Amino acid sequence: MNNVHAVITGIGAYVPKYRLTNAELSGLVDTSDEWIVKRIGIKERRILKPEEGTGVSYLALKAIEDLKSRHDFDPLEIEAVIFATSTPDYILPNTASLVATQAGMVKAFGFDMIAACSGFIYGLEVANSFIASGKYKKIILLSGDVLSVITDYQDRNTCPIFGDGCGCALLEATTEAVGVMDSILRSDGSQPEILHMYGGGSRNPASYETIDQRLHYIWQDGKVVFKHAVANMVATCQEVLKRNNLTADDLDWIVPHQANMRIIDAVAGYADVPREKVMTNIEKYGNTSAGTIPLCLWEWEPQLKKGDKIILTAFGAGFTWGATYLVWGY
Repeated sequence: MNNVHAVITGIGAYVPKYRLTNAELSGLVDTSDEWIVKRIGIKERRILKPEEGTGVSYLALKAIEDLKSRHDFDPLEIEAVIFATSTPDYILPNTASLVATQAGMVKAFGFDMIAACSGFIYGLEVANSFIASGKYKKIILLSGDVLSVITDYQDRNTCPIFGDGCGCALLEATTEAVGVMDSILRSDGSQPEILHMYGGGSRNPASYETIDQRLHYIWQDGKVVFKHAVANMVATCQEVLKRNNLTADDLDWIVPHQANMRIIDAVAGYADVPREKVMTNIEKYGNTSAGTIPLCLWEWEPQLKKGDKIILTAFGAGFTWGATYLVWGY
């Protein structure tokens, strides 16, 4: 029986230097620090300004630099680069290929994948499958977004939520009982109107009309998204625990997508996970979409021990959602 699978052997991340505070946002739209903290749980978010850099590739290259500074690896040994992002530099060429070349990973193939806020757990499943096939031994998974470029700073309901950031993970082959152990991934495309950005694709290519209608910004019905996110994240967490003969007591950590502190608290409560086992950093970085889970792992890395049992869970546009059971490998 082939028991080869992927294990994370290093984590890296980067967030832009500029801090957009609630106080500054309250000068743009009718909101306040008290309202944002109470409803969302965010104090500030990082924004990529042109004077620092442009494109999600900039964040990705910085994240790789951070990874390499603490978990050194040979770029020539990387065989694949997967980039989970909804904000690629261009529609084509894909951003993963650009980053791979600039980072010296010239023997790797690369591709982008769009799964919105679920991008990291979707990417883990893809990377794990590649490695389990036996064909690949070292893969870089990038996961992050520059959401500020598709955030409507005239919409008080959405502009406080989103920030910019990117994480990356080095995944290697192992036969130890650590790494990506199981994933349950789901999607439902029946209600795109609830959470979408309709402008800019092949159905609504950029035009004066799409710009005038503000179709190139994220829009969501927050109350409906809240209900779907909590119900589906909890259901997949419970399903993956049951499938692996685990209970909430067996977990060392749960890492929920950082969309909204009320969603995080609700998921932890329904999943019966104590608050001290829940990783959060939404108050500092906001919702960075595909970047939130790797940013949490990056910040909590000093507290992680080999063998820690971790559940990652996310929900995003599509709808996409799921849960991954991970055993920390170092």
